[in-house]
Amino acid sequence: MKKRTIIVTGLAATYPLGGVSWDYLQYLLGFIELGHEAYYLEDTGCWPFDPDQMTFVEDGTKNAGYLAEFLRRLKPGLEKRFCYRDVNDVHHGLSREELAAVLRKAELFVNISAASILREEYLAVPVKVLIDSDPLYTQSGIPAYLDGTAGPEVVRAIENFKLHDVFFSFGENVGQPGCLVPDAIFDWKPTRQPVVLSCWQSAPPPRREVFTTVLSWRPKEDGPLVGGVRYGGKNLEFERLIDLPGRTGAVLELALSGTEEQMAALREHGWRVVPGTTKSRTPWDYRDYLAEGLGEFSTAKNAYVASRSGWFSCRSACYLASGRPVVVQDTGFSDFLPVGEGVLAYTDAEGALACIEAVRADWGRQSAAALKFAREHFDAREVLARLLEEALA
Repeated sequence: MKKRTIIVTGLAATYPLGGVSWDYLQYLLGFIELGHEAYYLEDTGCWPFDPDQMTFVEDGTKNAGYLAEFLRRLKPGLEKRFCYRDVNDVHHGLSREELAAVLRKAELFVNISAASILREEYLAVPVKVLIDSDPLYTQSGIPAYLDGTAGPEVVRAIENFKLHDVFFSFGENVGQPGCLVPDAIFDWKPTRQPVVLSCWQSAPPPRREVFTTVLSWRPKEDGPLVGGVRYGGKNLEFERLIDLPGRTGAVLELALSGTEEQMAALREHGWRVVPGTTKSRTPWDYRDYLAEGLGEFSTAKNAYVASRSGWFSCRSACYLASGRPVVVQDTGFSDFLPVGEGVLAYTDAEGALACIEAVRADWGRQSAAALKFAREHFDAREVLARLLEEALA
């Protein structure tokens, strides 16, 4: 395998929370463990979020420090392989000159979630890869763009997408029969979250007999509008299962980012609710929380489910790598993943209840199946090797 110089982008400093950090930086570590020379670049043009103040701030110094410390703990030396360009274009980590030197030799620019500004020096990298981590949201403007009715923001976004060379999506059903995600303009290749298994597989036995998940209740922005249909977030799917806790002896806990009113309403229906920021304040808090319980119970965003996108959660993949089975709503991923053990997929309340009880009845078997599932379907070595092969073909 030829050693490549690879740039990975993301949002780990802009949103310094545990799950976000793992989502993007497992790409960096995964490429390095495959033997490549990889660097992390964050250049979003956005103000960074400060979880302590629960607001956005202008100065990126604190967020850069968070990122550097996570990288150092993840693998000593990684803290020398990042550049965070904050909203004032201050370079944290690699200097302006050091970043320019890396860009001159880079062969692949991996723009995850379309997070990065595409500056002229980035466009000079020979192969620019776009990874769509939010299917339907990413593509919702395509029909209006094609018929000339799109607003300027949508036009800018799609023109930005077109500056890339190769396109991947976590919506593994995009372009397949029955999937409602618009597939014009771009040739979306299926991919999924890479998980560096060694980061998760030292998880101890569960400390609590509880199913957990980490989520935001309702997106701040309106959901995507496609074909006259307005799609929504996770709240729409949870509301269909609102009475589920009263039908099982299992404890269902939500680490929720939402209002006090939303939390109180869920508690009234038997859900155990804790503030999400307390469980994902650091990557290590997040990892420990995933391993505390028996496994995950969660819905997916309505947009992923109703479009039958085939999306699978990055968070659920990390539960699996921790040896924790997941009971999760089917978005169409059962079309290509062997669900039933380790990953238990449901489409309605009756199915969700049956899956929960199956995990409780034989947790040891389901835990072993979860680890096996993570190895076979989310191992960063396999996921990223395949991505490279297809991107450079």
